[in-house]
Amino acid sequence: MKISIVIPVYNEADRLADCLNAIAALKVAPHEVIVVDNNSTDVSAQIAQCYPFVKLLNEKRQGVVHARTTGFNAATGDIIGRIDADTVLPENWIGKVKELFADKTLSAVSGSAHYYDIALSDLVDYVDLGLRRWLSAKLANDNFLWGANMAVRRSDWLSVKHELCSSSHIHEDFDLGLHLQAHGKKVEFNPNLIASVSSRRINTGFRSYLNYTLVSPRTYTSHNLKSSRYMYPVLTVCWLAYFPGRVAYKGYNHKTGSFSLTQLFAVSGIRIDPTANIA
Repeated sequence: MKISIVIPVYNEADRLADCLNAIAALKVAPHEVIVVDNNSTDVSAQIAQCYPFVKLLNEKRQGVVHARTTGFNAATGDIIGRIDADTVLPENWIGKVKELFADKTLSAVSGSAHYYDIALSDLVDYVDLGLRRWLSAKLANDNFLWGANMAVRRSDWLSVKHELCSSSHIHEDFDLGLHLQAHGKKVEFNPNLIASVSSRRINTGFRSYLNYTLVSPRTYTSHNLKSSRYMYPVLTVCWLAYFPGRVAYKGYNHKTGSFSLTQLFAVSGIRIDPTANIA
């Protein structure tokens, strides 16, 4: 069973090396690693080129949905793993993916998160896992996929790729999962497929964060799915946690494992909403 890994990239110079170093340290090497540069204006592409196992592609159409599609179409493995440039994979990730896809009925899977760059990460991880478990159980046959830590059978990708939505303000990973399930394919959340990810999406103004989180139910309602209602209790927890969460993120230095007021009030760059960065 060959595993491809696809990483869409837009201005990820500060995160990409950690992501690729973790892939280099995997116990089982992937079949291929495809980095899709989506018009980066920093040195992301140059960083990717420093790793001999990386195949670097370019996608001129702006938006993670287009970069994802280019990478998936180029992949030649039996299973396509999809992660973000801020994902740091544990050394057993490939082995776990192979173990899960030994189930021939499984079409796609996404896993749980360890948030590595926020204070009180154990608490954050615990709450996050509880919310994912609850939401997965409620969504049932309308389950979600999460693009920072997921994998899909390539044959199933090929069967639905021409149907997928590419408009702005939807989650392309959710959309893929819904199209697969509309064809009766099995999509599941498995908490044992763990990856470390950044909490950086909280590092934005509240209105922007609110709009970003509302993309989740909007993706479901665009498919006329009433199961979108189950997302609002989860989003309410996210909204209530926004202000303490942003303090815990901004004031924490994950390289040193320390929290400081100096770090908290330092000027930091704001991430572009990936659901709106589409042309």
